Amino acid sequence: MTSQLNVDTIVDKAGSGGTNVKIGNTSTYVGEGGSGTQNTVQGLAKSWITFTSASSFTNHDSLNVSTLTDSGAGYGTVTMSNVMGSIYHTVHSTSNDENAHAGSGSHTTANYQLFSKNSSHTLTDTSSQYGTVHGDLA
Repeated sequence: MTSQLNVDTIVDKAGSGGTNVKIGNTSTYVGEGGSGTQNTVQGLAKSWITFTSASSFTNHDSLNVSTLTDSGAGYGTVTMSNVMGSIYHTVHSTSNDENAHAGSGSHTTANYQLFSKNSSHTLTDTSSQYGTVHGDLA
């Protein structure tokens, strides 16, 4: 027989507010329409960043990023605080420049590179570049 717990709010033992909820690597959720289950941890982004490469190289916001390095015009190298389990993870990139092509260069378990090119396919700085990593953390 399975158990079910129905609650509106989970709070800490003192009853003073929110709490940290930990889930295991095998936790699953039911997909849209109840069609199947998916692993919750596998579906989470392991790193993301939004940064400016134009005029001043600035990390605006990020998750699991220890450093952002200006690697040249339109090119940034992101070093993660917590490394990936292998080099077989995905890196996605985009920018807000409608004439730019954004992409990712080589990556290791510890870092990944993001770039932006103009319509002439020349590396170019943009006001906002974005990157996301999916895969398994070490």
